[in-house]
Amino acid sequence: MLKHKKLALIVLLIVGLVLLFKSTGLSQYFTLTALQTVIHQYPVWGLCVFVGLFCIGNLVQVPGWIFLAAAVLALGQVVGGVVTYIAAVTSCAFTFLSIRFIGGSALRNLTQPWAVYLLNKLDVQPLLSVTLLRTCLQTAPALNYTLALSGVRFKHYMLGTMIGLPLPIFLYCLFFDLLAKMLPIT
Repeated sequence: MLKHKKLALIVLLIVGLVLLFKSTGLSQYFTLTALQTVIHQYPVWGLCVFVGLFCIGNLVQVPGWIFLAAAVLALGQVVGGVVTYIAAVTSCAFTFLSIRFIGGSALRNLTQPWAVYLLNKLDVQPLLSVTLLRTCLQTAPALNYTLALSGVRFKHYMLGTMIGLPLPIFLYCLFFDLLAKMLPIT
C-alpha cells in the first residue's frame, strides 16, 4: 500500500484542485469568451495571463483546445497558433515539473504486466514515444500526469512535446479559423 502512496497523493491533488477550481468560481475564467477578452483587453499582460491560465487549466484538467480556440479567434490563425504553441509547451513543462515533484516516478512501482510492458516501451524510445503521444493527444492533462509519473527524463519529455505539438496545433488552427469564418463565433 505504501508504494502507491504517491499515486494516491496525486489523485487527491487532482480532486482537490478540481474542487477548488469549481467552488471558487475560477472556472468562469476558462471559457472561450473570457480567454478572448483577456487577450484583447491586455495585449502584453493578457498573453502572460493566458499562459498562466493554460498552466493552471492543465493541472485542473481543462482541455488545451479551449485555449487554442480562444487564441485563434482573438489573434488570428498564425499569431494565435504561435501563442498557443508557446503557452502549451510552457504549460506542459509546468505540469510535468509540478507532478514529478509531488509524485516522482510513481508509475514505476506498478507491477501489472501491461504497465511494465508500456513503461519498457517508453524506455526504449522515449523521444519518439513522447513525440507520437503529443501528436495524437496534444496537451491532454492525463498524458502530462502519466508522463510525469512514468520516469521519462525531462529532456525527452520537452523535446517530444516541442516536436509533437506543431502538427496538431496547425490542424486545430485551420479548423478553428474555418469554423470562425463559417459561424458567427467571437
